This record gives sequence, C-alpha cells and structure tokens, in this order.
Amino acid sequence: MRKTIQWLTRALCFCGMFLLIPMMLLTAADVVCRAVWARHIPGTVELSSYMLAVFILLGVAYTHQVKGHVRVSMLTSRLPERAQLILDVIASLLSLFIISILTWQGWVVGIEERTVSDMLRIPQWPFRLLVPVAGLFLCLELLIDLAALVEKLVRK
Repeated sequence: MRKTIQWLTRALCFCGMFLLIPMMLLTAADVVCRAVWARHIPGTVELSSYMLAVFILLGVAYTHQVKGHVRVSMLTSRLPERAQLILDVIASLLSLFIISILTWQGWVVGIEERTVSDMLRIPQWPFRLLVPVAGLFLCLELLIDLAALVEKLVRK
C-alpha cells in the first residue's frame, strides 16, 4: 500500500511538472510581445496563476515524501534521539490534523464552487478541487511517516 501511495504521489508531481514549460513559454512570449509590440497576451497572468497553483498543489505531497520542506532543527538536534522522535510524532500528528481540516474544507468549498475567472471565464471548480486532492495525498504521506516514526519509537 505504501509503495502504491508513493508511486501515485510521484505521478501527481510529474503531472504538475509538465505545466512549468508552458507557463515559462507563455510568460516569455508575453514579455517579448510587450517589449516588441507594446501589447500583451490577454489572460497571461490568469493562466500563469492557475498553472502555478496546479504545479504547487500537485507537488506538495511529493515534497514531503522526499523531505524537501524546510526543517529548523537548531534546538531539536541537541536533544536525545528518543526526544527527537517524540517531537517528530507530535509534529506529524499536528500536521495531519491541520491538513485534514484543509482537505475537508477544500472539498466543501470545491464542490460548491460555480464561479469563473474574470478575463478568460475559466471555471474555478477544478482548481478548487485540487486542494482536497493534494491534501489527501499529503495526509497519506504524513500517515506513512507517522507509522514509520511510531515504529522507530517503539524499537527505542
């Protein structure tokens, strides 16, 4: 089960990564158009914002999986290993609690969303529903970490 979740998390991240090149090309084309013809490409900021949101949301669980989030350990690194594990369990439980609430509320807001974007009239519900999808995978990754931490703590 763990390997399946981690594989799906990586797959989501790779899907998000494919938006970086179109976002870069669109932004570069907009800059060139502004510089050469003093005109912009309508909707560039809107599209770039949506692509960036998708990129970030689809990559957040993978970032946790590879331990890519910022971690400040000035104080905890001086504690005994057992105390560090206990603090890691507490941090994982708090993270799981907060992300679970965000996932739940993201679902509630996402299924009720009926608005469209201002310029291009893009429906916002698919982007809003990415919040609970990303939250679900982050919760699953947190559960995997929590199980490993508890197992390590029991062995100590």
